[in-house]
Amino acid sequence: MKKKSKIRRIILLLIVVSGMGTGAYFYLQHDEKPRNRLDLYGNVDIRQVQLAFHATGRIEKLSVQEGDMVKPGQLVAELDPVRYEATEARASAEVAAKNQVLARLLAGSRPEVVREARERVKAEEANLADAKALYERMKYLVRTGSTSKQKFDDTETAFKSARANLKAANQELILAVKGPRKEDIALARAELRASEAALKLAERELTDTKLYAPKAGVIQDRILEPGDMAFPETPVFTLALTNPVWVRAYISEPDLGKVSSGMKAYLTTDSFPGKKYEGWIGFISPTAEFTPKQVQTTELRTKLVYRLRIYACNPQNELRLGMPVTVMIPLNQSLEANAGHSTLCQENPDDHPR
Repeated sequence: MKKKSKIRRIILLLIVVSGMGTGAYFYLQHDEKPRNRLDLYGNVDIRQVQLAFHATGRIEKLSVQEGDMVKPGQLVAELDPVRYEATEARASAEVAAKNQVLARLLAGSRPEVVREARERVKAEEANLADAKALYERMKYLVRTGSTSKQKFDDTETAFKSARANLKAANQELILAVKGPRKEDIALARAELRASEAALKLAERELTDTKLYAPKAGVIQDRILEPGDMAFPETPVFTLALTNPVWVRAYISEPDLGKVSSGMKAYLTTDSFPGKKYEGWIGFISPTAEFTPKQVQTTELRTKLVYRLRIYACNPQNELRLGMPVTVMIPLNQSLEANAGHSTLCQENPDDHPR
């Protein structure tokens, strides 16, 4: 009886050991990582942009709230534009005035001016002829003693004055025919260019009273409110860039030769089990560093590693900044960089405001 009981115990023990062995085998088989895949661990990098005006003024309007999604080029805030509009209007008027000055110089003298100068020359010629005739007559009379020396001197002075007036009239006619000097035209052109540059600056300053989102993302912080004074060094919003996201991961030196920039990668998170996010390796650090504290895998804690940046598409904003992720890199792909991956997360052009 005891012998049969002992046999049953031995058989039962063999069954238990066999079952444990089978379970361990299937467990190890299930838990074993595929040999054609490299798993890395990291976090979604925090990428932020501080949105600030490039002008100074009082905030008139804020168009978004914290948590709002924004598109590239979307208007998010505006300053009071009155002062900048006045400056732009004044600069525009100055350009118009300088254009008229230059046009007048390029057109030269008006026909009426030239005709008037010619008429003056003719009048001065007639005056000179009369003054010369009187001078010759008085010269004869003074020699014969028929007139006084004072009258002769007055006549001579009038003759010389008429001759000078004719010379001046001829010079005015020459200038009227030739038109403005080249130096005056060059000066007018330079003044016009200066006014045009001032107008461009005024237009740019007026444009800077509107604040636009440079990239797609989520408004993380709304720092100022309507009525606050804005300055170029004071942010109005903090914008979190969400698509694509950057994942910071680390790879050990033995695995470094298995990867290269441009290789495809897939991301998984604990928040969405079973869901994979498509991405690609964008950067591999050329220098080694000690494993950072946030890398929790046992085999990497005490080794030198190389930092990787993996880009990943995030159209639904499910990958949050700082979130821990697992990066899976298939090793059955070419090591040559594939620049085409960088277009995977480009926004739809139809979504961009015009």
